[in-house]
Amino acid sequence: QVQLVESGGGLVQPGGSLRLSCVSSGSDFSLDVMGWYRQAPGNPREMVAIITGGGITDYLNTVETRFAISRDNAKNTVYLQMNSLKPEDTAVYYCSQDHFGRRYWGQGTRVTVSS
Repeated sequence: QVQLVESGGGLVQPGGSLRLSCVSSGSDFSLDVMGWYRQAPGNPREMVAIITGGGITDYLNTVETRFAISRDNAKNTVYLQMNSLKPEDTAVYYCSQDHFGRRYWGQGTRVTVSS
């Protein structure tokens, strides 16, 4: 069983920055693919960024020059640094962990980009 707890969301002005964190309770964290997804009202959930255990990353094309995913395996934590935020980045952001063939989700943290 894996539990994921996100933090770091909030209200930020356009052009601002936020750093999301997600702490995992699962074992073998360093072996698992970790991800950040988001869901805006009326839209399907979409992948924002993923990172493998070896540090290989992939991004949604609209965020790849502004967001950075990273992980600290010693702390069982994955981060999402979000810079130059835009109103269209407003969504609930979810952390995911792919663990032994199953994807686990956190409860989500809300990010609102507005002036």
